[in-house]
Amino acid sequence: MKKLFILIVLSLIVISCKSESKSGESDLIRGEFIFIDDAAVIKGTDFIYGVVINDLTHELAKKIEPLQREEYDMVPVVIKGIVKPNPEEGWEEIVEIKEIIGVSAPTSELPTKIKSSDQIKGTEEASHKGHNH
Repeated sequence: MKKLFILIVLSLIVISCKSESKSGESDLIRGEFIFIDDAAVIKGTDFIYGVVINDLTHELAKKIEPLQREEYDMVPVVIKGIVKPNPEEGWEEIVEIKEIIGVSAPTSELPTKIKSSDQIKGTEEASHKGHNH
């Protein structure tokens, strides 16, 4: 657990140093994007940013929609944006999208779905009705 905490702290330090050195310039960002209920997130291998909601965010959301296999599916994107500290609650850093470079179809498998206890109970009852002892 300690190793994970140290890894997270180190990655945050590296990311914050990187964004400070290029303040005001657009960074090329590759990650998975999702937009739900007026909130957007982009997640990379070593970062997660909240996304400033603007016209380009809505445009990107429309571009990924046909590629989503389900409502909460994240889609790989490449954007240019400005990473800055988040003045509000939520993610430590946010990105303001300045340009949409590309969008591609998700390559990973969908996460495993777990049946709720209600679904399992209904399935068991249906199978017991067919077996009269």
